Amino acid sequence: MFGRPLIVRNVSATIKVLNIDKIMIPEDFPDALRLVQDEFPRISVEQFHDDGDSNQTSTFPTKIEKITITKNNNFEIPINTLLRYSPNTTTFSTESISYPWDLLNTIKNVLHDEVTHRVISPKATISKSSIIDGPCIIEDNVTIDDFCKIKGPIYLGKDSFIGMGSLVRYCMISNETRIGFNCEISKCYFGDNVQTSHHNVILDSVIGKNVWFGGYSGTANVLLTRKNIKYMINDELIDTGTDHFGAMVGDNCAIGASVIVLPGRQVPADTTIQAGTIFGKNN
Repeated sequence: MFGRPLIVRNVSATIKVLNIDKIMIPEDFPDALRLVQDEFPRISVEQFHDDGDSNQTSTFPTKIEKITITKNNNFEIPINTLLRYSPNTTTFSTESISYPWDLLNTIKNVLHDEVTHRVISPKATISKSSIIDGPCIIEDNVTIDDFCKIKGPIYLGKDSFIGMGSLVRYCMISNETRIGFNCEISKCYFGDNVQTSHHNVILDSVIGKNVWFGGYSGTANVLLTRKNIKYMINDELIDTGTDHFGAMVGDNCAIGASVIVLPGRQVPADTTIQAGTIFGKNN
């Protein structure tokens, strides 16, 4: 979220308002423990054994929930939850991220609420022939080549590159991402070091870290029937509640040239898809 892990963002939002003495993290998440220790060395961080119900997130539905957190009290939120503070109401709200489309909805809300004007690093390079339309955050060492259109609200992470003639809109693009020539990227989340080649169309999708898209490949995001898109989880089709949803692509994937990933498909981490494949037709 804005170039930082979710748990780091949550802690940062909290310590702006409250004094945090200790953070307890389930022992099943050692990476989260290390992240918090590295980012907040003055806060005591410990692990605990979580023997609660594995369906714990059901108590935090995907809609936004307002919660009251008072000083000198303990509070608990699921690790897959975005915590936000409203200075106007002096309350926190939580937004659970259980499914990929939840992440896209959360990013849409965060961009709308928090990216309200242009913040462009003086270290960014933007061609005079490119257009920045709407609010944006453009970080250090971002390069936007000729004849691009960047439509906000949008976040472009550090050291990213937008190739000539590309349209990028309503996205959260993480660090060191490279978007090639004449691409369209819309309403997506990109992890660090995603690379697209040329003429890629990636829509309404969640893309993990270190993913490569060959030329002319992309994600379809609408069914011909225009019905809600369903997503397979544990051999069960789940209604996403939306008729616009692309794909969930895991970390370290390589997607060959002229690949089409059909709506509502999951590409597991470390997958290689051969050129010319229609992924999801018989997968």
